[in-house]
Formats: sequence, structure tokens, C-alpha cells
Amino acid sequence: MAVFWFLLISMVVVVGVITLAVVGSIDGDGRNGAARGGLADAPPDRLHEPLPASRAVSREDVDALRLPTGARGYRMQEVDDLLDRLAAELAERDARIAELESALTGARPSRTAGDAPEDVDDH
Repeated sequence: MAVFWFLLISMVVVVGVITLAVVGSIDGDGRNGAARGGLADAPPDRLHEPLPASRAVSREDVDALRLPTGARGYRMQEVDDLLDRLAAELAERDARIAELESALTGARPSRTAGDAPEDVDDH
């Protein structure tokens, strides 16, 4: 019977210490008191400006990109937004490349099979 009382009192003491530790680490407003020695709040697992908004996306930007995961994998909305931006930038680049190629083709005189190259030396 003495063992029972010992275990009961030990359990009450342990529960009391844990309760005091948890209550002691919380501020008056109910938030975690990291400044008083409690655990700091974990930063949210969100993507903050994953790609530079002020310039075009580079290969290094995409290589350095790490998408945050949620409880069941990636956050679909953030991945969709990111893919939409990449698709838009790639479409802009493709259009610009096509525009430059057509301008280059128009600026270059076309040679036909009957045209002979100019003779540089008249000797």
C-alpha cells in the first residue's frame, strides 16, 4: 500500500511541476514568453518573396527556391502562384526572342544561290 501512495504523490508532483513550467512560460496576454525564457514562436512556413519582383527570374533563383510544405505536402496556392509567374516570364522571354530573331532576319540581306561573293582583291 505504501508503494501506491508513493506513486500517487510522485505523479501529482510531476504533473504540478509540468503545469507550473507551462504556465510560467506564457505571458499575461496568453502568448509565449520567449524573452522570459520560454520557447520562441516558430516562424510560419510560408514563402516570402520567393522570386525577385524587380528583375527577371534567373536560373540561380529557381535553383535556390525551396517551396514550403504543409500538412499534406506543398501548399498548392503558393505553388500555383509561383508556376504562373514562371510561365508568364517564360512567355515574355519567348516573345522577345521571337521579336529579336525576326528583326535580325529582316536586317540581314538575304543571299540567293546566284549571288557571288564580292571579290575583295582586284589584282
